[in-house]
Amino acid sequence: MRRPNPVLWLWYAFGGKLPARYRDWVVHDLTCRTWFLRHVLRSLVLVSPVLALLYLVFGVALGGPGEVVLLALLLGMIVGVYYSLSYAPENADTRLTKYGFPRGHATNTRG
Repeated sequence: MRRPNPVLWLWYAFGGKLPARYRDWVVHDLTCRTWFLRHVLRSLVLVSPVLALLYLVFGVALGGPGEVVLLALLLGMIVGVYYSLSYAPENADTRLTKYGFPRGHATNTRG
C-alpha cells in the first residue's frame, strides 16, 4: 500500500482525488479503526488557513484586541470542526465513490 506524499495528502485533504495507485490507502484511511481521528485531523487542516488569514486581517492589520480575536477564532474553529464531524460518515462514503466504490461502502465496511 502506497502512502501519498505531503503535497498529495494536502490535495486529498482538501477534497481532491488521488491517482489510482493510492486507492488501497484511501480505503484504509476511510475504514480503519482510526478513521474518525484521521477525519478530525483533515478538518483541522481545512480550517487552519482560514483561521490564519482571519487572524492576520483582524488581529494584525486592523489591530483588534488580541484576546477577543483569538477567542473568536477558537469559537470559529470549534464550529467548523463540529460541522465537519457531524457529516464524517457521509464524507467518507462520498470520498470512496470517487474511486469507484458503491455509496455506503466505508460505513458498511466499518460495521
